[in-house]
Parts: sequence; structure tokens; C-alpha cells
Amino acid sequence: MELYAEIKLMGDGYAGGFTSGMSMSRSETIEGFSISESIEGETESVKIYKNNTGLILKVHRELDGEAEKVWSEFVNGSNQEVTIEMIASFALKNIEADKIHRLQSFWSAEGKLRTETIEDLHLEKSWNGCASRIEKFGNVGSMPVRKYFPFVALEDSKTGHIVGIQLGMASSWQIEISCKESQKFEVTGGIADRDFGHWYKKIPSGESFVTPAAVIAEGNSMYEVCDKLVKVQHPEISPVDDHMGIMFNEYCTSWGNPDIESIRQISDVLEEKGIQYLVIDSGWYGMPQDWAQSVGNWKVNKDRFPGGMKQAADIIRSKGMVPGLWFEIEVVGPHSPYFNETEHLLKKDGMPLTVSGRRFWDMEDPWVIEHLTKEVIGTLKEGGFGYLKVDYNDTIGMGCDGGDSLGDGLYKKIAATQSFFRKIKEEIPEIVIENCSSGGHRLVSSMMELASQASFSDAHETTAIPLIAANMHRVIRPEQSQIWAVLRAGDSRERIIYSLAATFLGRMCLSGDIHDLSEEQWKLVSEGMEFYKKAADIIKNGCTILQEYTTNSYNNPQGSQLVLREWKNMGLAVFHRFDNSEDMDLTRLENKNILEHFGNAEKNFTAEAWIYEKE
Repeated sequence: MELYAEIKLMGDGYAGGFTSGMSMSRSETIEGFSISESIEGETESVKIYKNNTGLILKVHRELDGEAEKVWSEFVNGSNQEVTIEMIASFALKNIEADKIHRLQSFWSAEGKLRTETIEDLHLEKSWNGCASRIEKFGNVGSMPVRKYFPFVALEDSKTGHIVGIQLGMASSWQIEISCKESQKFEVTGGIADRDFGHWYKKIPSGESFVTPAAVIAEGNSMYEVCDKLVKVQHPEISPVDDHMGIMFNEYCTSWGNPDIESIRQISDVLEEKGIQYLVIDSGWYGMPQDWAQSVGNWKVNKDRFPGGMKQAADIIRSKGMVPGLWFEIEVVGPHSPYFNETEHLLKKDGMPLTVSGRRFWDMEDPWVIEHLTKEVIGTLKEGGFGYLKVDYNDTIGMGCDGGDSLGDGLYKKIAATQSFFRKIKEEIPEIVIENCSSGGHRLVSSMMELASQASFSDAHETTAIPLIAANMHRVIRPEQSQIWAVLRAGDSRERIIYSLAATFLGRMCLSGDIHDLSEEQWKLVSEGMEFYKKAADIIKNGCTILQEYTTNSYNNPQGSQLVLREWKNMGLAVFHRFDNSEDMDLTRLENKNILEHFGNAEKNFTAEAWIYEKE
């Protein structure tokens, strides 16, 4: 495996092999570059490529734990402006592989592992090595986890060796796998190029452009490789949120209709229950008819909260919990007074960009930043809120005005959104930020590093929750993965255990019919919470060594799933049975000293969990 450079400039010729329109690699541009210098350090290195016009391309490599970060830097040392159509964050060649692993992602089905052979993808070299074979995939828009996670792993099943790669971009991205003359593969990726993501970037003489970084790790199993990739993420977790505290979000209690009395009643029920956060979700603002269409109008709804949001926050704090509040910061709904403030909204082709009847703030606009500072940060400060849930429920699509291209406009606007996240943290240093995007559509490292927690999915009440929760171990830190257990008064003992056990795979979040739960049901919830607290260190610090499951369907999961996560001499086992399941094979727990136990998986849609000590 060898790291190299890839770039395509506007006006230069494309490669042959019938690749034009499929790939911008191997173009006339890169053929004109050659290695000028290679600088090797103990933990960092850089390869410097130059051409005969003064253009410079640097490929940086930096060790980070057991993985490495890779990025490219382009310097226009010529005497004229040039336009980049494609530049790779990473480019690897001479990879031996016969299997390709990707992580699909759809709403309420995030992170499903998709494994294909090179024959499945028709990546076998042609009979005479003439025509390139290419598999190119990615995402276009401001929801970077919409069809796939920005992740790929290439496996050589003969040796067991796996190369895994993860991009952290929050806007359009691409990954490309190809082969031509040999059966060894080239893999490149980064910003979605002009063909795929409508992106190009003008670089004036004397200026430069640096790509987002990719992370690369090698190992002998998917568990090992993914653990190395995930541990390169360095989230800025609030000091308030460093001990895996449990939260309650009232959305599945009020369904977007919170008011002061419901918050008072919920706070009373949750007092001394061991809950750290109580989050007021959507519907506290604007017009009551439709919370989704009132976004952007962050004036408190006086019918629902006549005393303002500080009164609600004070009630929550008086019960020993940290109050939280929901915003969808970047979006303006038609019931907002700002819907027609088009000078401050995103445009495409000069016209306001409208999706699902809603529009988007231009997050590069100083007026917008001043406005949101007052409306969002001001509301949090005035109310004394310590927790912020940031939701994002639409995608910009291919891009917007404001850059050299539509894709460049998108790239810049999302970068500006991330800057506003940093501003929130600067103004309220201890704020706990939750990253949400219709659930898990922004689960990329550049967003996760700005947040303490993230919504793993919107699959709050489906039976697929354990599957999705376990999938997240491959891409984000479990200590950041917020998993909901929605409690219903009509839930059986088995259903409550099933829901609670799924939260042992990340951060526990409760919601639902808490006013109507019986004493017996609350006792069971308390037992689950105590188990979670005892497992917290393993969840937070451990390494997942097994996710074994037998289903392919998420709408109707079949069989069962067993997840093992270990830390030091301790381990956590979480077992879920789905439809048509069989008794668990307990051989993996043999010779283990069982310290704690929760649940009883005796039939379909039940669960069981253990904390054990290794020999």
C-alpha cells in the first residue's frame, strides 16, 4: 500500500480507459507532477510534488494513535489563477483485496454493513487490462450520512488484512475504488468533485487550498480497524458530560407540544430518579400549529410558556437536573417572520433555496450570526440552559450560491455552520451540545468533535434499535451515541427490558409515558439504569470485539444479536432476540466471572445483558 497524490485542474485532459464522467483520476494534471521532495519525521511526513509551471501539491501524513491522518495541500506558485476540479484528501495504491465493506445509512436504518466481493462490483480487471474498473460512491448535500457513511474497508480474505478509511466531511464527499492494469486497487476520496458534487475551486496566484483530512487504519478484523478509526476522533466533550449521565427527552412524551405544566409534571416524576438532563424538545416557540414550519421564530410561545423559558429551566434545575432546549438553528420555516428575508438566506441560481417549504440561513452572513447569537445563545444564557439539542431536518442538496461553484458554496456554508457551533461553546463553555439531523444524518467526525453527544437515529420505537446502536460502534464513540428507550404504559416487562438493554450500547436516553408507568415498571427501569451506570466505564473506554447478528431486515429483524465490548479485565455482553430467534449460545461467556446481570432473553423480542470479569 502506497500513499500518493491526485488532482485535476480545469482545462487539462482527462484519462482514457472510458473513465471520463466516472473518474477524474489519472488526468493530464497529475501526469505533469513529479515528486520533488519527501520529508520524513517520527510521527509526520510530507511528499512534495511539483510541475513545471510552479504548482505544488503536498501530501501530509500524521500518526494519531494506531491510525494516521492524511490530507493534501495545493499551492499555486504559478503566475496565473487555476481552478481545481478534483483534489483527493487521500489516494492509496497497490492494495490487495477481494472484499469491499461499506456502511449504508438510511433514515432509521443507519450503519448497515454491506459487504461485496470484487466480482459483485465488477472490479475484476478487464481481460487485457485496457479498461479501468471503477466503483464510485458518496453523498451530495448537507446531510453527509444519507445513503452511506464516508467509510470504506478493503479486505484481503487470504491474509485477513484490512485497510479502513474514514472521511470526516460534513458536506458532499466521495470515495472511489479502481483498478486497471493489475488486480491491485487504487482508492481515493475527499470533497465530491465537479462530476459528482458540482464542486470546483479557483485558486489565485500565490494562494493555497487544504483538503479536509481522511483517517486510515490497518488491522486483521473490522473490529480492530474500526476501533482505531473511531479513537482518532477527539470530541470536545463538556466537563459537565464526562461521566455518561442519563438524559430524558420529552419529545415522545409531548410529541412536539410541551408546555409549562407538562415540564413541571415531568420534573416532579423524574426527581431523584438519577436523571442528569431533562431536554425540552421542539414546539416551545413560534406558532403552535406546526413546530416544523415555525422554526426560525425563536420567540417563546406565551400560550405554552407564559413565564418564559427561564421559568421552565428553573423548575428542572430545582429538581436536580440540567435543563436542555431544542433548536434547529440553520433553518427558517414559512411561519417564521424571516422566511422572506431573502438577503440573509441561501440562494441557488440567485433564487431562495427552498426545501420542503423551508429555507436556510446564510451562515456566512454577519447579520445572521448576530441574529442567531441573540436568539439562540441569548435564550440559552438567559434561561440558564446547560444542554442544547441542535437538529437539522433538511438537506441543501447539490449546493448553493456563495462560492466558485455550487459545491464550493455548500462547502463554505457548512464550514460556517461549524464555526457557529464553536461560537456557542466559546460563549457557554460548559454547554452540552447534541448533534442531531433527523437522527443520524450528520454522524461524521467533524461534527462529532464539536458535540458531546449525538442522536444515533430517529428509530426511537422500532425493534431495529439494537442493530443500529451496535452499528454505531464502527463510526462514532459509543460514549457519544445517544440511544432512546421510549417507555410506554402498555409495555410488557419484556419490552421494557428490550428497550433498556439497547441503551447499554451507548448513552442512555429515556422518553415516553412516564406519568402512567406502574411501580413495577419503574422498578424495572431503575434496575436498568443501575446496570447502565455500572457498565458506563466499559461503554466509554472499551473496544467492541464482537457484533454477531443473523438478520438482514431492519423492518422485520430475524434471529438475534450479540455484542461484546471489553475494557481492561472487564466486559459487557448485550444479547437481543428478534423474530424466529433461538436460545443464545452462551459459550462466549464460559469461564467468565459474571458480576452483574439484567434481563431474561427467553423468547422473541427479549434481551439480556451481563457485566463480566475476564480470567
